[in-house]
Amino acid sequence: MIEDYSKWYNDIVEKADLAEHSAVRGCMVIKPYGYSIWEKMQQALDKMFKDTGHVNAYFPLFIPKSFFSKEASHVEGFAKECAVVTHYRLKNDENGKGIIVDPEAKLEEELIVRPTSETIIWNTYRGWIKSYRDLPILVNQWANVVRWEMRTRLFLRTSEFLWQEGHTAHASAEEALEETKKMLDVYADFAENWLALPVLKGLKTPNERFAGAIDTYCIEALMQDGKALQAGTSHFLGQNFAKAFDVKYAGKDGKLEYVWATSWGVSTRLMGALVMAHSDEAGLVIPPKLAPIQVVIVPIYKSEEQLKQLSEKAALIKKDLLSKGISVKYDDRDHLRPGFKFAEYEYKGVPLRIAIGQRDLENGTVELARRDTKTKETVKQDNLTAHVEQLLTEIQQNLYKKALERREASTHQANTLEEFKKILDEKGGFIYAHWDGTPETEQKIKEETKATIRCIPLNNKQEQGKCIYTGKPSSQKVVFARAY
Repeated sequence: MIEDYSKWYNDIVEKADLAEHSAVRGCMVIKPYGYSIWEKMQQALDKMFKDTGHVNAYFPLFIPKSFFSKEASHVEGFAKECAVVTHYRLKNDENGKGIIVDPEAKLEEELIVRPTSETIIWNTYRGWIKSYRDLPILVNQWANVVRWEMRTRLFLRTSEFLWQEGHTAHASAEEALEETKKMLDVYADFAENWLALPVLKGLKTPNERFAGAIDTYCIEALMQDGKALQAGTSHFLGQNFAKAFDVKYAGKDGKLEYVWATSWGVSTRLMGALVMAHSDEAGLVIPPKLAPIQVVIVPIYKSEEQLKQLSEKAALIKKDLLSKGISVKYDDRDHLRPGFKFAEYEYKGVPLRIAIGQRDLENGTVELARRDTKTKETVKQDNLTAHVEQLLTEIQQNLYKKALERREASTHQANTLEEFKKILDEKGGFIYAHWDGTPETEQKIKEETKATIRCIPLNNKQEQGKCIYTGKPSSQKVVFARAY
């Protein structure tokens, strides 16, 4: 078990070149290596969105303050996190003290820097939607958002972060609900088959629901330290935003109806999930499907002549691997020793390393080292590409299997509050327990234990019991955990 989990996490994020703190408080610089992993996530998700009929668009970063006041629960949910633009010009201080805000350049209406885009998008949709023929609208945007955080941690909680947000409009509640659930399935598919991260699908309680939603569906993942991480949400917004922005459509009978809405999103928080779900004391571990470099080739040589021969062979190996869509790096930097390179790529989580030396040239072999198991094997160069393909598939599957086994071992049942607290303090993980269904009880449990209801699992088993806190009747267990 990692002793100082927070330090371990921060060290990996910074030393593996994923991100660093910026000059702007609470914001981060995503470095090229980290951004290339995010790009892989983007590419996979973007294809999934387009395969389910969605298209990309872009909406303004700035939102008029009055838009937020139109949906009461929405503004209440985001009011404390909003960055506000009040002026539009700077000028030189007459006393020579640098630049000041020009007091004459005050905006007539303040602008909110986008914390989420429901309001600006539904104001826009009012002009797009007139008839049932204009529906459904299936739009996604890739963007940055700002939520003014007091306590920040790279990727997990920053004042500015990157994400995608889908915003769809439908003619019926049934169609909107179907969309909400479909996108939850897309997120679960991505988490499990790309991130190699098993997730629970469920419903949020009213206390944990997105501000302005009728229902929030979520996927919840468990990190190695026993804390939960919300890995994606999909919201059924009902007609709340359509009513707030007067978005109606004429049905086939000519009758005007309010439109039904959804929104759904995942963010660069998934980068934090990737780090915490798979990495170890030796550094980052990346599932092959998301690895910017899936295979690194390191030559081991004693002379320039040997390096030249090894480089020629490595070029052929690289060409074969690239032809199969495998990303490869050949590291022939001559100022670093092979051992340093091995440690560097291990720390950066490259799934597979190929070492090739003079003896390998003579024997027609290479040494393969797996990042996930740290095992090595010497294999023939003949049919190497097929073997690498197979290994990458095995590594992807093994990372998922290990994460699933860890989650199952960290999933517990609690029937009393004492038992619940003991598990939380000594083991952590997901805890299934009865709850009386009231927001008041949920809040009291949170205040007393710092654990929240992560979700009410979909297709949850119905079983009679007593709430661990009040002893009142309960018809099902819900999933609690301490969370990021």
